[in-house]
Formats: sequence, C-alpha cells, structure tokens
Amino acid sequence: MSDAILTERRGRVLVITMNRPEAKNAINGELANGLFAAVGELNEDSGLTAGVLTGAGGAFCSGMDLKAFAKGEDIGPIQQFFAAGAEKPLIGAIEGFALAGGLEIALSCDLLVAAEGAKLGIPEVKVGLFAAGMGLMRLPARVGYGKAMEMAVTGDPISAEDAYAFGLITRLASPGTAVDVAIELAERIAKNAPLGVAASKKVIRATQGNTEDEMMAIQAEMYIPVFTSNDAKEGPAAFAEKREPNWTGT
Repeated sequence: MSDAILTERRGRVLVITMNRPEAKNAINGELANGLFAAVGELNEDSGLTAGVLTGAGGAFCSGMDLKAFAKGEDIGPIQQFFAAGAEKPLIGAIEGFALAGGLEIALSCDLLVAAEGAKLGIPEVKVGLFAAGMGLMRLPARVGYGKAMEMAVTGDPISAEDAYAFGLITRLASPGTAVDVAIELAERIAKNAPLGVAASKKVIRATQGNTEDEMMAIQAEMYIPVFTSNDAKEGPAAFAEKREPNWTGT
C-alpha cells in the first residue's frame, strides 16, 4: 500500500487513512492509486464487512492537489473511485474540512460522521472549475435541490452542524473523535451478515435514479446468492442456539 494511504484492520472493519497531512490530504497520483487499491481490498476480502475512510492531521481532504495536476500526474483512479465507490458500506469520518474533491470523496461514502465545526463544500467555481467528481450529481439527494444549488454556484461551505440538519451527515462527533464514532458505527454494521449488508447497501443505493421495476430486478439478482448462502444458515442456527453468529461472507 502507498505511504499516502494507510490501512488498519479492526476485526471485520478496514480503516483507511488518507495520509498526506502536509498537503491537507490533497489528491495526487499516489493518493488516488492508494485509495483505489484500499477500496479494492475492502471489496475483495470476505473477512471484511465495512470500511471507515478518514484523513490524517486533523483534516479529511482539501480536494485535488493543484501542483500535482499542473505536473500532469495521473489521478485517474480517483474518478474510478467516484464512479464505483465500495461494494461494502464505507463510512467517512471528517475532521476539519472536506472541500472540493474532498467532499466528493465523502459523497462516495455511504454514511458520514463529522466533527463539530468541520466545513464541507464544493468551492470549485471560485477557481474557474466545477465539481466534476460526481459531487453535483450526488449532493441534491443528500441535502435537497435548493441547498445543493446554493453550495454549487456560490462555492460557500456549510458547517457540520448544518450538514447534520440537512441529512448530509448522520452523526456529529466532538472534535478529534470522528474516526472513533465512525469505527463504532462500522463495528455495529460488522456484527451483521456480510452478504446481507452488502445487498442492503446495493438496494438502498438503487433507489437513486432507478424505477421500482429496475430496483426489483437488482434485488432479484441478489436474492438467491444471499438466501442460499452459508451465512443464511448460520444466522438462524445462532439465533436458535442463543449464541453470536460466526459470519464467513459466503
């Protein structure tokens, strides 16, 4: 794994840390490639159920590294991350700020925890650009059309407290504790059957932009793999035997 991305396993949870604190975790080629690889690890390891994504040094991410961009560094994998995200639940833990591409990374997560006082925004219009990492597509579903439009065309950030009120984040944390709160939430998720969790995420995601018939087709694809899995047998057995289930993700 790249030095720009650190990973730590906490049971069935993978903690992913963007580790460029000297650059406010700005996205360069190394970070983009490392993040894409870390999410691939989360997706492919049946021993993992959920992930937490955070930033080192008291900030989540300041967006694209303009110096790296000027040098022509390849940050293509970050666009793949924006488009595909993770197959399993990914929780963003935000300290300080998530701005520009940093907020778009956060919007690629399924749940967000933010420290009180953190700032979230897409200020690209202030430097002659626009949020091209799917942020403009995803923000309206999180905060509503009007607030998304205001954030997009003014470039002004909102506070974590306002983001919580709009539903963009699901948990407010004391400063310095966002990752702890996110890990606690991820561990609650990880107590559940991995295949069922992943299927539930996929169906909820499908509510955005799909008809009911299309959603039913997506759900039908997952029905047999989940309901005939080893975990589907283990869950009822553990319940009947009054013990904790031993999930295998198979």
